[in-house]
Amino acid sequence: MRSCLVKTVYVLNGPNLNLLGTREPAIYGRHTLEDVRRLCEEASSEHGFSLVFRQTNHEGQLVDWLHEAGQLHARGELAGVVLNAAAYTHTSVALQDAVNATGVTLIELHISNTHARESFRHHSHIAPVARAVIAGLGVHGYPIAIAGLARVLAAG
Repeated sequence: MRSCLVKTVYVLNGPNLNLLGTREPAIYGRHTLEDVRRLCEEASSEHGFSLVFRQTNHEGQLVDWLHEAGQLHARGELAGVVLNAAAYTHTSVALQDAVNATGVTLIELHISNTHARESFRHHSHIAPVARAVIAGLGVHGYPIAIAGLARVLAAG
C-alpha cells in the first residue's frame, strides 16, 4: 500500500508529443519526450513527489488516465496533474468533463505559446477547469508546473 505521505504527480502528454525533438523544432525545440521525462523526474523528486509520466495519441486514454488520477485524488494521494493535451486542448470537451468529474488540481501546459500561433489554437477547453495555464516556456514549463503544484498543495 502506498504511503499517503508521498503524493503523486501525473504528467500527461497528448498527441504527437512522442515526436518531440524532430517535430517542427522551430516551434517545439530539440528536446525529446525522454528529456521532458527527466526534467519531470528531477522536479518531482525535488518536491518529494512520485511521478506518473505518460504520453498517448488517443483522447480516450487521456480520459482514462484522468479518471485514474481522480481515484488517487479521492484518497488524498494526488498532488495534481500537469496536462499537455496538445491538439485536444482545442477540441476535447471529454477532457474538460473528465477534469470536472474528478476534481483533480490540474495545470494546463503548452510548450509553445498557443496565443502566438494559428487562431484555432487560441481557445482551450481545458483552461476553464485548470488551476493555471503555462504556455511558451518550452519544455522548461514542465518543472515550473510541478513546482506550481507543490505551492498549491502547501497553501492548502
